[in-house]
Amino acid sequence: MSDSAPVHPTSAYFRPALDKGTAGASAPTLNLLSEAVSLPAAVIYQSRLDNNVSWMQRFAASRGVALAPHGKTTMTPAFFQRQRDAGAWGLTVATAPQATAAYRAGIDRVLMANQLVGRGNMALVAELLADASFEFYCLVDSVANVEQLGRYFKACGLTLNVLLEIGVTGGRCGCRTQEQVETVCAAIAREPSLALVGVETYEGVIGGADAPAKIREHLLKVRNIAELLMQRGLFAADKAILTGAGSAWYDIVCDVFAEVDTELFVPLIRPGCYLIHDQGIYMEAQQKVRERLGDSCAVSGDLQSALEIWAYVQSIPEPGEAVLTLGKRDAAFDAGLPQPSLHYRPGWQVPVTPPPEWEVYHIMDQHSAMRFDPNADLNVGDIIALSTSHPCLTFDKWRKLNVIDDNYNVLEQVDTCF
Repeated sequence: MSDSAPVHPTSAYFRPALDKGTAGASAPTLNLLSEAVSLPAAVIYQSRLDNNVSWMQRFAASRGVALAPHGKTTMTPAFFQRQRDAGAWGLTVATAPQATAAYRAGIDRVLMANQLVGRGNMALVAELLADASFEFYCLVDSVANVEQLGRYFKACGLTLNVLLEIGVTGGRCGCRTQEQVETVCAAIAREPSLALVGVETYEGVIGGADAPAKIREHLLKVRNIAELLMQRGLFAADKAILTGAGSAWYDIVCDVFAEVDTELFVPLIRPGCYLIHDQGIYMEAQQKVRERLGDSCAVSGDLQSALEIWAYVQSIPEPGEAVLTLGKRDAAFDAGLPQPSLHYRPGWQVPVTPPPEWEVYHIMDQHSAMRFDPNADLNVGDIIALSTSHPCLTFDKWRKLNVIDDNYNVLEQVDTCF
């Protein structure tokens, strides 16, 4: 093969993932602009990822709360490790298999912000708890679940840490009334293999125009329940966990939960989407967070959108309409369609910002349709980078992610574990 022969694109796509130990002068350099990576591809900017890891960790510290980021957003072990190394208290997950993935990634403290239901799932957790250095927590909100967990883990000779979940009417899981709280706590006390170590809630199901006020009211109720349980000596830990917060209302959770006595409680927030952020619903949510914080935010900078999907212009079948090689199998479409953020033509020095009227307006399984000015300079074979909304449902479509520097060099190709 001559020196000028093109590199077959799939040879780059299927080569072993680069890691920090091999990505250097002796390692081949992949660059998105050289078309060495098969598109469509999921792309993460390392500088923005590092910014987001640092920003939220510093924010939590400034508010006097611990951070257990939700791993379900990315399910990427390399990113779990970045968050741990930056000082995260632990990792939040939603399911028992996700807890297993976190354990295998070297995370030694996991909060499953969900009920642990079913023998198969209990068996996965029991296997993890065989490692005495591993801490695991899950939620309970019913006598039935408490009794099921009690029987299973007693038979295993293990103790399971549980948090009482407090919910809202019309929301998801969680006790709705004080009577339910009393009943579930009494059931836990009857199970020697269960240890009540905290109280949990998820405020993100509360909506409406007056959501901030309703959320604050709910969080005050949850905090009061936790403090009452502490006064009654119902916790099996010297310091109980008090936790809430998704990625939209974490500032209010900090305000309310950080007021507890930290000699008695560990106030803990669990946002997940902050790590990747977006150009959609979480960008809007973060803008509202900043408005609520005003000058009280002691942390400089802000979150940055770190994820793009890069795709080709596959066809221009009609004037002003381009078909892209990106579809529902590649990007989230539940909270707004992916939208153009960069335009690049192979051979150009750098990508450029596309005109604001370029818009993806329809998405199919493997294609999407983009409107543009018929007189614009757009060709088949051009590359469009697209920003997304709701990163959780983009990540789960990819098994490999390209982490790049600001010059579009691929620094790492990291695996997800969905």
